[in-house]
Amino acid sequence: MDSVSSVAVRELPLFPLPELVLFPGRHLPLHIFEFRYRIMMNTILQSDRRFGVLMIDPDSGQISKVGCCAEVVHFQRLPDDRIKILTMGQQRFRVLDYVREKPYRVGLVEWIEDEAAEKDLSPLASQVDQLLRDVVHLSSKLTSQEIEFPESVPELPLELSYWIASTLHGVAREQQQLLEMQNTAQRLEREADILTSTRNHLAARTALKDILPEDSPS
Repeated sequence: MDSVSSVAVRELPLFPLPELVLFPGRHLPLHIFEFRYRIMMNTILQSDRRFGVLMIDPDSGQISKVGCCAEVVHFQRLPDDRIKILTMGQQRFRVLDYVREKPYRVGLVEWIEDEAAEKDLSPLASQVDQLLRDVVHLSSKLTSQEIEFPESVPELPLELSYWIASTLHGVAREQQQLLEMQNTAQRLEREADILTSTRNHLAARTALKDILPEDSPS
């Protein structure tokens, strides 16, 4: 994948996490207890409060090359020098090289951005938004529980694409692929496919539930 934007190259402390993908604009709470990461947090809290989050593949153990910068927005010191922090995802980055690996990893990274859109993505964003609403409605109907549609869903296509990707659960590899995409339309199109499949699955289950009596054996 070609780099679309490399406005700056800098050193960035890195925090690999298993099966966790952070997206721009999303919060990530962390409990820091491992010694090397306590050192890292104490260091960055005295500087710009920024570090990089990278996903560790659960099967291969490989650390992804593309991640998201996290900024500490709140922290609380606990006994034994443990720290609870709340971070906010900032811009994405690609690791070019490792500067060092002890006591914690520090990488030389470049920032990456999406390509400029060649067409108006509002219709596609509206389609994805409606698919999400359909999924929430069907989930509510299937579970017989009121599930309110979040008020914080972004309207802008880029921010919406990140928001949707961050809500996917149990599919870290899929999320990593969405994070690495540098085309907003392609990311939204992939999310439309995922949501359409989910909607169809939920619709089929809901229809079956409507047909079968509640006391029917499963």
